[in-house]
Formats: sequence, structure tokens, C-alpha cells
Amino acid sequence: MAATEPHYSAPSGARGTARPAPTDPQPADHGLVLSGARAVLPTGVVEDVRIAVDGTKIAADAPANAHLIDLTGHWLLPGFVDIHNHGGGGASFSSGTAEQILTGVRTHRAHGTTTLVTSTVTDDMDVLVRQAGLLSELAEQGDIAGIHFEGPFISPCRKGAHSEALLRDPDPAEVRKLLDAARGHAKMVTLATELPGGIESVRLLVEHGVIAAVGHTDATYEQTVEAIDAGATVATHLYNAMPQIGHRAPGPIAALLEDERVTVELINDGTHLHPAALQLAFHHAGPDRVAFITDAMDAAGSGDGRFLLGPLEVEVTDGVARLVDGGAIAGSTLTLDRALRRAVTVDGLPVEHAVAALSANPARLLGLYDRVGSLEPGKDADLLVLDADFTLKGVMRRGAWVIAPELS
Repeated sequence: MAATEPHYSAPSGARGTARPAPTDPQPADHGLVLSGARAVLPTGVVEDVRIAVDGTKIAADAPANAHLIDLTGHWLLPGFVDIHNHGGGGASFSSGTAEQILTGVRTHRAHGTTTLVTSTVTDDMDVLVRQAGLLSELAEQGDIAGIHFEGPFISPCRKGAHSEALLRDPDPAEVRKLLDAARGHAKMVTLATELPGGIESVRLLVEHGVIAAVGHTDATYEQTVEAIDAGATVATHLYNAMPQIGHRAPGPIAALLEDERVTVELINDGTHLHPAALQLAFHHAGPDRVAFITDAMDAAGSGDGRFLLGPLEVEVTDGVARLVDGGAIAGSTLTLDRALRRAVTVDGLPVEHAVAALSANPARLLGLYDRVGSLEPGKDADLLVLDADFTLKGVMRRGAWVIAPELS
């Protein structure tokens, strides 16, 4: 939200009671056939494809009376999957009401994110528990894919844009309290696993089928290896909010990059990472172990101004979010369509590698690859239309156009 006056996405109204209308339009009564595009399929880039859509699903064969859409000169990609996202459209996933949260979901959906995990930021435990209950309702409705708790179990040495006064050690009993509040919809918890209770909490998360992510950490290389061996499988925004690589003290980055069990998150907005750091991650982790994320906060899709990230005030200038007090980077204003375009046109990644980092890899991580993450018959008809320059032109979710492409 561009603003000359500060905008704060503080909650208003009752929590946990409203059940707003679903965010999706209804699929067309007739089927569709999308033809002529260059598509990224599990086998790679394929020219002149035909993708059939029947109801909410991708079909093996064109349904009767299907409407033909000619996409010659365009790209056809699977919908994006974002596993780390704090808000957008002026709305916070950490503090917003149901309607406000859906505003953020719709904002990112219009930029190609058809599957979204909502992330919270450090706050009082009571606040996090209440918000987890509200987010779990939206997960039950199918509007979001689950909940990621980033904080409060992180290191004060690497707190980033988290309130130090609210940080705490990862006591397994308190971790369990958040899992219970999420009612089976907790997908990931970011921990500084070197803190007291960290390894025990990793094991608890694994036992409950929740991803343990290493992040906002001051761990050594050896401590990070211990966390991975205990079951941690994600690096929360690799490079950011952790010690950098040293030739005698390689730290967590080296441990996370080298282990084939770990998926590394990258924020490809041109601010969080130098292109060489991105290339290093792809080189060492390989294209199957990278997940592009937004780490977006309220200002994504909203423009410059003042916002709140949890209890902390953030100033967004020229699209870069920083804490008013201290100037630390405070999440991003990124959307995943911009991450894709930058990866291909600036970083020079093969398009199939960039698309995997935005769709298949995070879908597998969430255990949703049987439904989303690629253009295959039987999967949800979540797909994107882009022009030859990788500018987003159309978004379909579950067989219905969120944004219908305007084709000449």
C-alpha cells in the first residue's frame, strides 16, 4: 500500500470466528485446452504443448466441448508454491483477521503463488497460539497450505527483524503448544537448534511430521550437523541471519549446503543475496534442493510506507523493508513472479531449474507433490501463463482463472 501516512496492519475485530468466503472463483462449466505454449514439464522444457483442464484438474484427454486457448509465444508453468511468507497487500499473517489474511493470500495469488504457507513472526506465545487457531481455520477451508512458525525459538545473536524481548529457548513443551494450536496444520518451525532444547525440539517436530528448519541461528558447523542428524531438513533463508562461511569455522552454511537431506531457502530479490551467492547455492545443493521463497511482509504488493512486522515498526523505501530502529532488513516485498524473472533474466539460471525451485521442490517438501508442483494429469489445474519475457499474464488455480490472460 503506497502511503504518505503510516499504515499498520494491526488486527481488528474478533479472531477465530469469521469464516469468510473462499478465495477461489469457480471453474468453468466446460473444459479447456491450452495449446501452443512452451511449457516446463517434469521432463524439461517442451515446445508446443497441449494441456487439458477438466473441472479442477489437469486431464489426460480433452473433455468434450472444451474451449481452445492458443498460447503460442507464451510460457506455461506450474503454479508457484511459497513455504515462507508473512503477508502482503497491506495484511499480516501474524496479526491479521481472517479477511485481512485472505487479502494477503489473494495478493500473492495474483502474482502466481497458488499454494501458500503462512508464516508468523516472533510474538507473545498467547498471541501466536490465538493466531495459529485462526490460520488453521483457513487451512481447513483450503485457502492456505499450512502454518510456518518463524520464532520465537531463535537466537538473539541473529534475531534479524524479530523482537529480542520476546525470544525464548526452544522448550519442547512450548513447541508442542504451537503444534497443538495449529490442529495438524503446522508445516514448519524455524529454530536456532544450538539453544537449550533445540535438538529435543527438532526430534519432537519430526515425530509429529513437521519440518524442522535451521534459521536465525548462531550455530557452529558441528552443531548444525547435529541438528540435521536429528532430523532438520530446511535452511531458513540460507545466508541470512546466520554466521557466514569461514575457512576455519565454516558455520551452518557449509553444513546445510553439503547435506543432501536439506532443502535451502533463497530470497531472490536482489537485496538479500548477491547473484554469486545464489549460484553457489545452486552449484553445491543442486537444482533439486533449492526453494525460492518470498519471506514477504505486509508491504508486498502495496508499495512504500510504514508497516508493522509483529511488534516492530518497518520502513519500506524503494521496495526494501528495514526496521525503523536499527535498519536491519525486515523480510521482503518480493512476489514469486519477480523471483522467477530475476532468476532467469538476471541470474542466468536455466528456466527449468528456476521453476523447480518455485514449484516442484517446495511441493515435495510439503508432501503435496501428488497434487501440485508440476503440470501432470490428475494434479490440480494450478498453472501460469507468461509472455516470452517472463512477465506474468495469467493465473489459474484449481481450474478457474484468478487472472485470465488477455491474448491478442
